[in-house]
This record gives sequence, structure tokens and C-alpha cells, in this order.
Amino acid sequence: MAAFNGASSTNLIAPRQLTIIQALNNIIQAPTSGLKMVSFSNSGRSNLLVSFRRLQTSCAAKPETVEKVCNIVRTQLAVKDNVIVTCESKFVELGADSLDKVEIVMGLEEEFGITVGEESAQSIATVQDAADLIEKLVEKNNA
Repeated sequence: MAAFNGASSTNLIAPRQLTIIQALNNIIQAPTSGLKMVSFSNSGRSNLLVSFRRLQTSCAAKPETVEKVCNIVRTQLAVKDNVIVTCESKFVELGADSLDKVEIVMGLEEEFGITVGEESAQSIATVQDAADLIEKLVEKNNA
């Protein structure tokens, strides 16, 4: 998750700015959803109101498909328990190299009983890509 790091450069940032940065860090890292209002004071001269909305994104694929893909990716890449794997997770950002991607595709083929063409396999970069492709291939196989 993004965070502002003002603590290490205290000598370059005015105390008022440091307070704002610390408040923003608290908002960004807060595990809440919805709208959160915060008021920052500028030495009593004016107030700055800032609103933040945590955006929730969802995958188009079925939740059970996404969960299976996440588990395969997590297992294949030996992702640590404290790392969250979501629809938006990119294989490269999780540490996958080209061989890992091939092994992920092989795991997906085995789990879902599908065959992923080479061209389709190369287009998979995220969990979302994989889940969408799987559902398309499963639907095609069932038709």
C-alpha cells in the first residue's frame, strides 16, 4: 500500500507539512472502507478538507475461480503469508519469471481441465487475466 515517508527527511519538511504527511499515512493505512473526512489546520488561518475513498475493485470472474487462481499462484511462487494476492496482482510483481509463468499456466490447466494456447498464455499477466481466460475456456469446453 502506498505511504508517504516524511519522517526520514524531517529537516527538509516544515513541522506543519510533517503533521499532514503523518495524517495521510494514517488514512492510507487505515483498514476502513467508505468515506473518511479529515480536517487539517494551517496555524488557524484556514482549514483544508480532504476526503479519501478506498476503492474496492472486483474481478469479473467467479469468486471460486479467482480463489483457485490465487492459491495456485501463491503456491507456485511460494508467496509469503503476509503478501495479499488479489485480482490485480501481477505475476511479475509477485516475483515470477518466465519459467514461473509457464508453471502457473500448467497448474491452471491441471486444476481446471483446460488447455491454454501459447498465445493466450503469453497474454496472462495478472490473476484477473488468468481467471477471465479460464472461465472463457471452461465455457467453451462446456458448449
